Amino acid sequence: MKHFIPFIVAGDPCEEVTIDLAIALEQTGATMLELGVPYSDPLADGPIIQRAASRALKNGMTLTKALTLIGQMRKKGVKIPIIVFTYYNPVLQLGEERFFALAQQNGASGVLIPDLPFEESEHMRTLGETYDIPYISLVAPTSDERIAMIASKAQSFLYCVSSLGVTGVRDSLPTKLHEFLQQVKSYSRVPVVVGFGISTAEQVERLQHVCDGIVIGSAIVQKIEQLQDELNDVHTRQEALRVFSQYVASLIEPLKMRVRKNESETTTKTTKTVSTGQTD
Repeated sequence: MKHFIPFIVAGDPCEEVTIDLAIALEQTGATMLELGVPYSDPLADGPIIQRAASRALKNGMTLTKALTLIGQMRKKGVKIPIIVFTYYNPVLQLGEERFFALAQQNGASGVLIPDLPFEESEHMRTLGETYDIPYISLVAPTSDERIAMIASKAQSFLYCVSSLGVTGVRDSLPTKLHEFLQQVKSYSRVPVVVGFGISTAEQVERLQHVCDGIVIGSAIVQKIEQLQDELNDVHTRQEALRVFSQYVASLIEPLKMRVRKNESETTTKTTKTVSTGQTD
């Protein structure tokens, strides 16, 4: 199966529900999780994620609490890799080495910092190697001649930004996105995933053939926003989580269909081999 990497904001709508959402996403088919750390000046985030960050900050969420939240997710049984998505200023305030130490202590699997330029991130990659936490690189359509350089240093996976501007739900994808992804894949030694604006099953269907994984953020965070009252109420939480999981499953149905097709083809091939006693 291609990687399905959902994005949620730590502390939205509250800490306890963030853990429940992580569990629900893993059960629905997530192969990794991006956990966004709320920040007051999120340059890469559109209005949907900005509102989620604002809710989380009002609830008292911090970078340290977000890292601790990963530890709580692990204790509750979340096994998939969890990538910390944070801006650089909170890391700087906490202390870079302290940040990686806490990330390691709580079971984080990677770090992604969207506002730290590649040319200024070497020390973070080095610290990540020290603490065995991959530093995830971003590559954008405007990277041009830098694509090969960024790809050469990529760890774990390479995150392709589908379009310029901030995150958000989009009705259509850039016309040259496929060409961009193919270019990145020609240089990359690690899986290539794409995010920013992917928000429908149709878009997932179009992209799954030209990348190794898909990140869905704003569409999922928007659904959490729509369900926040029910999620915050312990009496309606389980039903809200069911509705949420059903929605996420509908978004990634093309990925599951591909898996079922591959399994069917494998079964057919195996049956044919057994019945004829022949191999290819």
